[in-house]
Amino acid sequence: MLPEHLARIRARLEAMREEIVREGDARVRVEREEAVAGSADEDQAPHEEMDQAIASSRNRTRAATLARIDAALRRLDADPDAFGTCADCDDEIPARRLELMPFARLCVDCQAKRDPARGGARKHVLDFKG
Repeated sequence: MLPEHLARIRARLEAMREEIVREGDARVRVEREEAVAGSADEDQAPHEEMDQAIASSRNRTRAATLARIDAALRRLDADPDAFGTCADCDDEIPARRLELMPFARLCVDCQAKRDPARGGARKHVLDFKG
């Protein structure tokens, strides 16, 4: 991969990281106010619970994305010549995929094999190795 392309990928990773850190975590309220039976607050409780579940899910997703970005930056620093090579088949990951997901470790075909939603074999693999 050309040094200019690697520089663009690094800039994209750093910008993505900065945005995630700047946004911070969504507020998840730990304490729960007990609704008084028959009050208007009783109707609000399911909405508040749903909002908390959504905030918690977003925080988990953001933390996982941040971990993938950090791992990609470490890979880029450790071995820039190997960056952009599929971790499974050693083929080059297409530039367009890296533009969209600069932290990608797998080419589209290998990712599809791991992703049951895309018809591939069912595997539960978290790919956060740096």
